[in-house]
Amino acid sequence: MSKNLVIVESPAKSKTIEKFLGNDYKVLASMGHVRDLPKSQMGIDIEGGFEPEYLIPADKKKTISELKKNIKSDTVIWLATDHDREGEAIAWHLIEALKISKNPLKRILFHEITKPAIEEAIKNPGALNMDLVNAQQARRVLDRLVGYELSPLLWKKIRYGLSAGRVQSVAVRLVVDRERERDAFNPEEYWSLTAEFYPEGNKKELFKAMLHKKDGKSLKVTSEKESQKILKDLEKAKYIVAKVEEKEVLRHSAPPFITSTLQQEAARKLHMSVKKTMIVAQQLYEGITMGHGHHGLITYMRTDSLSLSVQATMAMKKLIESEYGKEYALAEPRVFKKKKGAQEAHEAIRPVDVTLKPDDIKSYLDKDQFRLYELIWKRAIASQMAPARLERMAVDIQDDKHGYEFRANGQRVTFPGFIKVYVEDVDTPEEAEDNEENRLPLLKVKQVVVEKELVPAQHFTKPPPRYTEASLVKKLESEGIGRPSTYAPTISTIIARGYIEKDGSSLAPTDTADVVTDMLVEHFPTIVDVGFTAGMETDLDRIAEGEEDWRKFMKNFYDPFHKNIESKMESIKKEDVVNVKSDEKCDKCGKLMVIKLGRFGKFFSCSDYPTCKNAKPLEEDPAEKKAMEELQKKLGGKKCSECSSPMEVKKGRYGEFLGCTGYPKCRNMQAIVKFSGVHCPDCKEGQLIERRTKKGGRLFWGCNKYPKCKFASWDKPLEGECKKCGGLRVEKKGEEVCVTCKV
Repeated sequence: MSKNLVIVESPAKSKTIEKFLGNDYKVLASMGHVRDLPKSQMGIDIEGGFEPEYLIPADKKKTISELKKNIKSDTVIWLATDHDREGEAIAWHLIEALKISKNPLKRILFHEITKPAIEEAIKNPGALNMDLVNAQQARRVLDRLVGYELSPLLWKKIRYGLSAGRVQSVAVRLVVDRERERDAFNPEEYWSLTAEFYPEGNKKELFKAMLHKKDGKSLKVTSEKESQKILKDLEKAKYIVAKVEEKEVLRHSAPPFITSTLQQEAARKLHMSVKKTMIVAQQLYEGITMGHGHHGLITYMRTDSLSLSVQATMAMKKLIESEYGKEYALAEPRVFKKKKGAQEAHEAIRPVDVTLKPDDIKSYLDKDQFRLYELIWKRAIASQMAPARLERMAVDIQDDKHGYEFRANGQRVTFPGFIKVYVEDVDTPEEAEDNEENRLPLLKVKQVVVEKELVPAQHFTKPPPRYTEASLVKKLESEGIGRPSTYAPTISTIIARGYIEKDGSSLAPTDTADVVTDMLVEHFPTIVDVGFTAGMETDLDRIAEGEEDWRKFMKNFYDPFHKNIESKMESIKKEDVVNVKSDEKCDKCGKLMVIKLGRFGKFFSCSDYPTCKNAKPLEEDPAEKKAMEELQKKLGGKKCSECSSPMEVKKGRYGEFLGCTGYPKCRNMQAIVKFSGVHCPDCKEGQLIERRTKKGGRLFWGCNKYPKCKFASWDKPLEGECKKCGGLRVEKKGEEVCVTCKV
């Protein structure tokens, strides 16, 4: 038995670290948390200073037993759990569960799984930080109290099985509020007029310009009548260049990834969910077995620090000079401004060894590991590269009679700098335009230009977009809600509990989210208040820094919260929350119907229930109703394969399906295959059909030759190939895009 026992969280780490440390050290894994609050009861002694009642879960008893077998009274215990609050808490729980407080205890920290990092940690052990442990305890107790006291209220006043959470409920409210903004949005009409010009005598140098002023003032065209008047005014117009502005601008690279920006960029560029991103990042952190051993590939992935070590920036500079040239390297490392509220416990997310280039180790990684590693590698390298130099030109063109003014913008890259390696993905068309080269001809003031055509186009203002996983993480982070480790579980939880549904990449609230949010906003406004929740994160930070007592913090929150729960349990009437009056009459007894909330959303129910048990769906969209009728005509002649009764088209939570009319005696169901009319771009044989994921029922399109062909797309395929490259065209964020050339 080794005299030294190193305890890590993950078994993947243990194998690697044991190789680094040699025979004098035994390395075992705790497999995450070894103690937690009980599942069947609250497990908190409120009167006893909010003392938690921790238990060893049944599935962790074997782990504890195995660890105990390797511990003697003189065994040196090295606690090597992750270096964040949760990791610190796991280390403390291990001491308590294993009863090893009298053993020599050493706390070691490392942000990368490499031999130098592990050996350095062993040389410089520290002690357990109880302030971090208490901050994590406070978070766990706080979330348990909110969940255990609010959830029964929701069961009683709305329906059984609902749950509430301190951070989750705020995230749901953000999605609900955004959906209501969209519903309340009134689109406004406006028109653009785009002219195509060329310099007099040179028809080859065509360029476009947008009408934007009249008589020196901004011009807004709001109707077709106005646009037609402008076209008439400009029928025989002559144009000259009124103004030319040229300037060189520098574009600096984005900083290396932190947890939130990695999740956002992986969602935008790789179409990975937040949860998937963190799973793959964990694999890269723990390491991959390659030809010359097992290697951790990235630094710790739960971080809000933008800092990079001196060793890392030196290695990056060396690689940049050798791969791209000295002009692409920086004289001094770029240091990024510290984020407000960042804990700065770790470095930013970066490759452990920058010489392990993505393409060189591609054969050792699966598809997702490679894509994410490449993203992290490129972003980190680009962050230490010289800025890009752009030459921008703005040209104003005026007509000779009516004072109309057109603006043409162009830019060209004079030195690519970091753009040679990486360009951050964008959220808006303006940002996309900023990334593209658009060269204008060399023009001079008073030069004559000729109009080739002037095209009017009608537009309507668009509502704010729905949140995606990426934009919701960005919003939570900007508001100071949650911390790096909480974003992925928060979003996974609100989807799993049926508050939020995924519509493509967008997040849409369910009827349940609407009702629960309204109730919480009315009766528990602080619980779903963005500012209040962010303030609690600040309080937890103060506990972590030893500036506030966690039990006092809990008392200040719990006493008024609990009194409000008791009051609302008596005062709130269920019928006021879920029974919304309507003008719809019951077609069985003639009484008015009310709108209730069920497991699958809102529905009409007779107000005389339970005397009259009539219920029916809310009024369907006419177009949807017509589509259902057409589908019934097409498929309704089918017979049930189990009882031979006719099958009919029904609508469930995840779309239409064929159900037996003999229900409930016969519960046979059959999926309806919906063909897109688009051939599979991979195998060229199959056709893309609508499919849904097993978990969550998220819609996607896959080849009907599966499993022979595994092509799949989250974006709706469109008929007709890309005119430029012949690739698959899809509908993405309301626009048609080719998946190959992105045009």
